[in-house]
Amino acid sequence: MYVCVRGCVSGVVKAAEEECDSGWGRVRVFLQRLGKKADSSVLSVSHCDLTATDLLELATLLQFLPQLEDVDVSWNDLIGGCLTTLTSHLHHVGGVRSLRLCSCRLSVDDITGLGEALGCIPFLEVLDLSWNSGIGGRGLQALLGKLLPPLREMHLVACQLTAADAAALGGKLSSLPRLCVLDVSCNPQLTQEVEGGGFRELAASLSHATSLTTLRLHACGLTPDCLDALGGSLRYLPSVRELDVSCNRAVSGGLNLLTFHLAHLTHLEIFDVHLCCLTHADLEALIQVLPALTALTELDVSSNKEAGGVVHLLVSALPLTQMKRLPLNSCSLNQESLTALAQIVPSLLGVDVSWCKAVGGRSSLILDTLQPSVIAALRLSSCDLTTDDLRHLASVCRRGCLSSLKILDLSYNSSVGDEGWSTLFEAGGLGLLEDLDLSLRPLTSASCSAWLPALLRALPTLTVLTRLSAQRWTMGSQERQQLSQCVRKSKLLLEFDPEIKDVTSLCKRTNQQRAEE
Repeated sequence: MYVCVRGCVSGVVKAAEEECDSGWGRVRVFLQRLGKKADSSVLSVSHCDLTATDLLELATLLQFLPQLEDVDVSWNDLIGGCLTTLTSHLHHVGGVRSLRLCSCRLSVDDITGLGEALGCIPFLEVLDLSWNSGIGGRGLQALLGKLLPPLREMHLVACQLTAADAAALGGKLSSLPRLCVLDVSCNPQLTQEVEGGGFRELAASLSHATSLTTLRLHACGLTPDCLDALGGSLRYLPSVRELDVSCNRAVSGGLNLLTFHLAHLTHLEIFDVHLCCLTHADLEALIQVLPALTALTELDVSSNKEAGGVVHLLVSALPLTQMKRLPLNSCSLNQESLTALAQIVPSLLGVDVSWCKAVGGRSSLILDTLQPSVIAALRLSSCDLTTDDLRHLASVCRRGCLSSLKILDLSYNSSVGDEGWSTLFEAGGLGLLEDLDLSLRPLTSASCSAWLPALLRALPTLTVLTRLSAQRWTMGSQERQQLSQCVRKSKLLLEFDPEIKDVTSLCKRTNQQRAEE
């Protein structure tokens, strides 16, 4: 009898193992069909054009992934309306800690079904539902009541959230004690006040989110009143390391209502106020509080014209040796600004002074301070660079000061002569470059025949280059063929305009570009 029972148990175990092996095989086949690799703990099928049928098949495979922790089904807009096909099987993967469903055209029913299934994944820490417009309104409010305390990150970018959603979200924060990241960017209706508080209620409720380290309110239609409400809660948020209130033009003239409270954020490392139409008074208020932000490593005041006139004050108030990013593109810089900026450049990981015409002819003020093994990104787009500027850049390359550079943007600098481009490509010293942009402005064009040979000789040395953009530079058929042959065995993405064979097609294309402009 004992032998019989033991034999039966052994047979059941063997059958279970065979079924598991067969199930894993099905998982591998499914993912290989989508061009993905199988991983027992990570399931990523983003950007796969999944259909409702694919989603059903994926759902039936979850039972063979008991160790799954990370699920990403983002950017599959054909599965909207049928998400319950997947969520009804989440009980098979109770250990999931990250769930991303960005840009899936989720409906209210999808969100309701997801909420009902959250109890099956009680350890969920990251929930990303960004770029789903159906979440705003009834969708979010049906979901909030189902969120569990372990949640650490919630991303709701561009979900058409309303002021009522803001109030409802505020009411939930006290029951999410571990929440570290809250991103509600690109929801301009969030601040349209309603009876019951709206954004003010959300801002006041942030005082309960004491674990918060990242708060992003980019392009939310913030006003000075919103900044005032937000500032009142900052004293209760000692752990915040990143605060983003960028692209909120209406805060112009009222930044002091926020900066007055910034000193409470003793661990603040990143502060972003780009494209906020900051006034001189706004910038003065910011400069006054900067000495108190001793942990700051990144400050973004770009796309604020007035910033160009106070760079010297900004630099004198910042902790120079620890700053990693200070983008000043579109800031109306002048020679005095560039001279002041040069003091902080040696510690920066990236330098961005694009769309500042004063750089042309004065780039040496910046280039001569670059430090090898530090600078990773250099952006000089639309700076009126000259041939001499490119010669100087080439000499910096030869000295090895750009040996760690990964991104180089020299686009929209049509005043550079052929010699300048050739000298740069012949200089070497860009062995780690991954992204290079040489494009010309729309509706302009020029021949690259004079410097193309130098580029072709340089390409074999740029072994990690993944993108080369040279739009609106023209070349002959034979030159185009040489370029294609030079990169055919690499993974380099070439962004050149298609060959134009006759005047008619040129005119047609030019008219189309003007219409787009």
